[in-house]
Amino acid sequence: MMTDDAGGAGTVVDVEFPLDEARARALRAGTLVRLNGVVYAARDAAHMRMAAAVDRGEALPFDLRGAVIYYVGPSPGSEGRPVGSAGPTTSSRMDVYAPRLIGRGLRGTIGKGERSAAVVEAMRRHGAVYFAATGGAGALLGRCVVAGEIIAYEDLGPEAVRRLVLRDFPAIVAIDAEGRSLYDRGAP
Repeated sequence: MMTDDAGGAGTVVDVEFPLDEARARALRAGTLVRLNGVVYAARDAAHMRMAAAVDRGEALPFDLRGAVIYYVGPSPGSEGRPVGSAGPTTSSRMDVYAPRLIGRGLRGTIGKGERSAAVVEAMRRHGAVYFAATGGAGALLGRCVVAGEIIAYEDLGPEAVRRLVLRDFPAIVAIDAEGRSLYDRGAP
């Protein structure tokens, strides 16, 4: 559910996951958001395994339809917290895999940095969105993770796929489902 579709200057929009195509397409580049709900933490090694599974026609560890992947390898939690630091990793490292996953229903990604033209085209074609989180703020972002568990590839350690629940996770729509990007010169 989005509580404010306008996303005007200074407005923060609440976005609930899972995310359907209509809600993803309603978000605009530059909109500040608070993310809430289930995301899947996965980085390079997990993406390589998921892409290989897709290529072999095998099931993935979670349903991609409406899902959002957070490019993070959180540190262990302490003092009753499910994770410690949970800052974003550089998204472009997953760009070789992302179009295949977006084409199978992945609705959003969270990370930092620019995305390739192939990823942006897949987002436009399938109605997906890219949220940017603040690099260097992992300790603060980790406090927005209220639950978490490893669901696949435990042997990858910090890069295992985790099911995380976010509450009031601050981000910005960096690239929207129409391909508008904050990384382009002259972007809104």
